[in-house]
Amino acid sequence: RRRFFMFFVFGISQGKKALEYAKTVICAQCGGYGRYQVFMTYSYFSLFFIPIIKWNRHYYVQMSCCNTLYELDPEMGKAIARGEQVEILPQHLTLVNQGSRGYGYRRCSYCGYETAEDFEFCPKCGNRFSRD
Repeated sequence: RRRFFMFFVFGISQGKKALEYAKTVICAQCGGYGRYQVFMTYSYFSLFFIPIIKWNRHYYVQMSCCNTLYELDPEMGKAIARGEQVEILPQHLTLVNQGSRGYGYRRCSYCGYETAEDFEFCPKCGNRFSRD
């Protein structure tokens, strides 16, 4: 008598996918120049390590300058995921987590502008950054 055993390898996991979107903006949180880094998070069911079903999709925008995180309007996120050329406006973003201006940020003593770039002169007012 032969016995056959069948094993199924399945699971539920979280995924993250970067979406292509290229736009440089002035960050509303830190005032620096940054890029929108758009990504999607989702849950998925896999069978034999192959994703079968995706659900619970959320779209986010992270600023490259200070890592501030916004949730993106789902319709805008879906359009970007389809490869459509859309413009992300402030009303499409909901603040999730304000970024930190950590090590390396400089503040102009004349106008208050902050930047992570290693400029000798302030790009906003033109005065020389003071030596810290």
